[in-house]
Amino acid sequence: MIILQISSEVNIGSVGRIAEQIGENILNEGWESYIAYGRENLPSKSSVFPIGKKYDVIKHVLLTRLTDRHGFGSGNPTVELIDKIKSIDPDIIHLQHLHGYYVNIKLLFNFLAQSRAKIVWTFHDCWSFTGHCAYYDLAGCDKWQTECEKCPQLGEYPKSFVDRSKENYIDKKQLFTSVQNMTIVPVSNWLKEEVKKSFLKKYDVRTIHNGVDVEQFSYRKNNVKKDYGIEDRFLILGIASPWDKRKGLKYFMELSEKLSEQYKILLIGLTRKQVKELPEKIIGLERTKDVEELARFYSAADVFVNPTLEDTFPTTNLEAQSCGTPVITFKTGGSPEALDLSTGIVVEKGNLEKLIGAIEEVEKNTKSFYSENCRKRILSYFDKQNAFKNYIELYKQLVNQQ
Repeated sequence: MIILQISSEVNIGSVGRIAEQIGENILNEGWESYIAYGRENLPSKSSVFPIGKKYDVIKHVLLTRLTDRHGFGSGNPTVELIDKIKSIDPDIIHLQHLHGYYVNIKLLFNFLAQSRAKIVWTFHDCWSFTGHCAYYDLAGCDKWQTECEKCPQLGEYPKSFVDRSKENYIDKKQLFTSVQNMTIVPVSNWLKEEVKKSFLKKYDVRTIHNGVDVEQFSYRKNNVKKDYGIEDRFLILGIASPWDKRKGLKYFMELSEKLSEQYKILLIGLTRKQVKELPEKIIGLERTKDVEELARFYSAADVFVNPTLEDTFPTTNLEAQSCGTPVITFKTGGSPEALDLSTGIVVEKGNLEKLIGAIEEVEKNTKSFYSENCRKRILSYFDKQNAFKNYIELYKQLVNQQ
């Protein structure tokens, strides 16, 4: 069997690592695995190839800013992609992120509608059924359930100076519902229920939770606390990229003011500007592409705090637990689905006092208690070898339907 994935990244970032790990499972079956990527990549076990050049991405960004037609640029790169797909002739075409300034959805879906291949589309966010945004929780907007217009989030990704959300919605609905042989795979049960409210509800929708590489993300001996002179402090870790409004950076700022000196906050994935603007009580680092380094930070932390305000199923929650570190998260989207009572605490969204109480609760319990349960939960439910085998079973089912 031949499977081709289309992803914004390969083996870097959460979506890129997911694409890579699915590819590894494909290869383990003795099948052929290809990944076409739009932005960044690290070495892969699959056969990979880029979609367009950097200047194509820049042109697509400009188109988005000036016309709000995100997903309708990158014409020539998409034509070349389609030619490549024809030469590979895959049995399954597996779509990951299609936004990110690298592919033309009109050209791609006109091709997919005529392709013999079965289509699997993993949803990591909500962009595929809205007229503009990838998330709408903060805006409290439900126009996507009927028809988008007068978008309240033009300043959010993918940013635009004009509003063509109604046109985008109509075009997406026409294009995305034109494919017959398509299975939609949300990464959380929460997102599955959202899809069922959208214009894509006619499709077979199956949740497959993301997995994590339990070898890469496992406890590492480290000198993190020593290196930062905080050996006797309770270390609170936060990781995101980018650290925008929806990731809850402001709550770490407020925590730094409320918590005593016995606590220390360390944030990873900030921009240089954000690092410079942090209060002294917070250690700030830019994004790291080194998985080994990430594992050391997770291992050093006493708790991983994820005050996300919009999310589907953040892999950082899995990575932290895989390294034996408990997680505290807001009750946001599918974020709580990675936890149980023995591995972390779910807090009412936006409630700072309860967030502080959860941190204090984790501190009272020994980390060894959480560590054992965290690792056990990941091995039982979210090991990439098991989690992504669900895609293998799905591929087999779809091909056998022929």
